[in-house]
Amino acid sequence: MPIFSYRCPHCGFQFEELVKKYDEGVPCPKCHTMSERTWYGEMHSATGKPPKKCNGKCSECSGCR
Repeated sequence: MPIFSYRCPHCGFQFEELVKKYDEGVPCPKCHTMSERTWYGEMHSATGKPPKKCNGKCSECSGCR
């Protein structure tokens, strides 16, 4: 399960969330608006693979599966 960074388009709150699937929708914990994934930082994965930079194309990289 990957940890992704998100930003709320409504209130601007930035946060990280552990998700089951890379395309799972995540609501903002403050205002509950659906948040947008941001594409910065390292990818953290529970697969045992070393962290790497996220390119934002989950279907290509397989880093969090």
